[in-house]
Amino acid sequence: MPIFTIDASVFINSVNRREDGYIDSNRFMRWIHDEGHPVIVPTFLLVELAASIARGQGSAARAERFVKRLYELNHFTFVPLDEPVMWDSVDIATQYQLRGGDAVYVAIARRYAAMLITLDQEQRARVSGVVSTLSPAEVMATISSPDEEA
Repeated sequence: MPIFTIDASVFINSVNRREDGYIDSNRFMRWIHDEGHPVIVPTFLLVELAASIARGQGSAARAERFVKRLYELNHFTFVPLDEPVMWDSVDIATQYQLRGGDAVYVAIARRYAAMLITLDQEQRARVSGVVSTLSPAEVMATISSPDEEA
């Protein structure tokens, strides 16, 4: 079973019906949840999601509930931004000229041999030789539905 590192862009896209790609991201996130696929992400994800939800929806309470529920999921592992992860992220940020947050996700994916799922095309292009990256739509295109198997 593959291990996934999921960038915040996918989480945000999966809950915002107005964004392009919402259907694929939402379908991917439901599949991850329903199948219990292992996901390993930085704790930094919780901060990004809380900020985005609180700002976008004007509800601190909703943002806190969302990240607390996410944090409690058994198939999610949250990796703290400790010194080794921080230095890996620094190396990736400088070597591949990534934004700080993007480098953290790549560092986690590389460290745990996970597939990075992201909507960020720049991130994907710059680290294609470092980690495997796919969009939610690409992952879902590889999944056959029960109707297709019949």
